Amino acid sequence: MSALLTRALEKRANTWSQMQEILAVAEREGRDLTAEEREKWDRAEKDVTEASQDVERLERMARLDTVQRDQLVIADGPTGEDRGNTDPEAAYRGAFGQYVRGGMSGLDNEQRQLLMSNMSEVRAQATSPGSAGGYFIPTETLNQITETMKAYGGILSLANVLNTTSGNPLNWPSNDDTANVGAILAENSQITEQDVTLGQKTLGAYTYTSKLVRVSLQLLQDSAFSIDTWLPRKLGERIGRAVAAHLATGTGTGQPEGLFTNATAGKTGTTGQTTSIIYDDLIDLIHSVDPAYRQSPNTRFVMSDSALKMVRKLKDGNQLPLWQPSTQMGVPDTLLGYGVTVDNGVPVPAANAKSIGFGDVSAAYVVRQVAGGQLMRLEERYADYLQVGFFGFMRLDAKPDDTSAFRVYAHSAT
Repeated sequence: MSALLTRALEKRANTWSQMQEILAVAEREGRDLTAEEREKWDRAEKDVTEASQDVERLERMARLDTVQRDQLVIADGPTGEDRGNTDPEAAYRGAFGQYVRGGMSGLDNEQRQLLMSNMSEVRAQATSPGSAGGYFIPTETLNQITETMKAYGGILSLANVLNTTSGNPLNWPSNDDTANVGAILAENSQITEQDVTLGQKTLGAYTYTSKLVRVSLQLLQDSAFSIDTWLPRKLGERIGRAVAAHLATGTGTGQPEGLFTNATAGKTGTTGQTTSIIYDDLIDLIHSVDPAYRQSPNTRFVMSDSALKMVRKLKDGNQLPLWQPSTQMGVPDTLLGYGVTVDNGVPVPAANAKSIGFGDVSAAYVVRQVAGGQLMRLEERYADYLQVGFFGFMRLDAKPDDTSAFRVYAHSAT
């Protein structure tokens, strides 16, 4: 664990303890908070929020660092006899890195053949790269994009992700047999019939683009700058932000259907709770999900940062805070014993809003990704600016799967 992350975790825990002490003093003396105590509380709450953001940021960087950077920084590909001793994926990465920096004119014949051939499963479904200028992103680089997307959208890191090699409609059967039970069979009696009812769901493949990134020729020629690392990260951030919003509240028409969009309300706030929630509501929300799902290690709360701020102020019947900040890297903050995932694509607390979800997201939600993001290089379009344009795109769809595994808290309308 880095020293920065350790300090951020300690700062958050210490500040949270100070906030609880402010409340404890007022409760022992049987009075409301004074103006000075409210001011201290607000300052401390701001510090907790900033420290939490630092923790999330540093943990995100730790996850990104698990990608082997030495495999991504490939400004110069192998040549001559060395290339014959290199595995096909490594050779392709080298050719791809050369292409990013110098375009097709910077490649030798072997490298051009590598880019245009189907040398691995990752590139098996490429679409005429020679004419369109698009080439499949190498496996390790694509993994980096995926990690970045997870960092910017919490739901993606929890869902059941299916990777396919093509974007054809993907059908699979669905079934809810929980209402059917077996029975005692009397002697010499015929067994009664109870058919299994199957449904069908279909996942398509919407195309998400990073939009255009323009890079100067000077930067491309600068071997000290790792364009092979920087560019995929930018693509991943942009695509990830767009995906995150749809995975939370997508309409399902022309875009994925979000996890929260049509989720069943396990608890609805009483009149007046348009932007608030109480302890009993959270208990009811938890118990609206069947114990079979509550016992899963993947079960947790999902909410926006604004909803987390609301929840942090809640206490149980013994006046103990419900939210417990973690002091260890990799150990999540907990709420009533369950982990909390923050995804700002989830609606903020508001009238009628579904601002908090609870359940096993891996069972409740499925994401289909078409293997292989692609990158295109626009060399002539910005030549008079001495710039090269890049954009990436990848195909994805998502839908609720087992709707019994996830419930939401809905605020009152008034």
